[in-house]
Amino acid sequence: MSDIPRNLEIVKERVASAVACSGRSAELLVVSKTWPAEVVREVVDAGQVLFGENRLQEGEEKIPALPSGLEWHFIGGLQRNKVRKVLPLFPVIHSVSSTKLAEAIDRVAGELSLKPKIFLEVNIGAEESKHGYSPDALREEVDTILALENVSWQGLMCIPPRVDTADEARPWFAQVRELQEEMEKRAGRTLPGLSMGMSGDFEVAIEEGSTIVRVGSAIFGPRLQRL
Repeated sequence: MSDIPRNLEIVKERVASAVACSGRSAELLVVSKTWPAEVVREVVDAGQVLFGENRLQEGEEKIPALPSGLEWHFIGGLQRNKVRKVLPLFPVIHSVSSTKLAEAIDRVAGELSLKPKIFLEVNIGAEESKHGYSPDALREEVDTILALENVSWQGLMCIPPRVDTADEARPWFAQVRELQEEMEKRAGRTLPGLSMGMSGDFEVAIEEGSTIVRVGSAIFGPRLQRL
């Protein structure tokens, strides 16, 4: 018998414990990338609804093969020429790394009569290997984002620099939460989502304000290698 349903239950219990300790609320987004539909179905059968994929091709293969009531979030790097194919499959995009991409999503969403939810990706550690806004660039671009009519800006997303322990990620998560609070003041409204935390650090992320954690390997085990 597979360990996946039990792993899912353990992760849910850990999320619930972090929520209770922090007095915050958070959702679990199960990252199913590299795993085939028949494996993902084990998590679906255990009651999970929210799933994240980082490649369009995988989504095109899995989403039609699984129940229609699931909610799929796009969490990988997104090229502007893929937006038209991504939007009908993924109502939530976590990886909006530039204003040009946000504007492309807004334009295509208007043409398709959709209103996707988006998170702006922040490169909080200024790492050359990662995409996303610097805090200063976000401050400069926020008014342009607020003017977009066909997207629903949820908040910020980050992947902090690699650290040895989960607690070492805490200052990075705190910085992104503070940046989100600054953006809320600029927007004059609450931004309801903050996408932070993965398998190795999601409890700390929740303590620092994350509202949605992206967890894959803690549930499925080490990811499969793509051929």
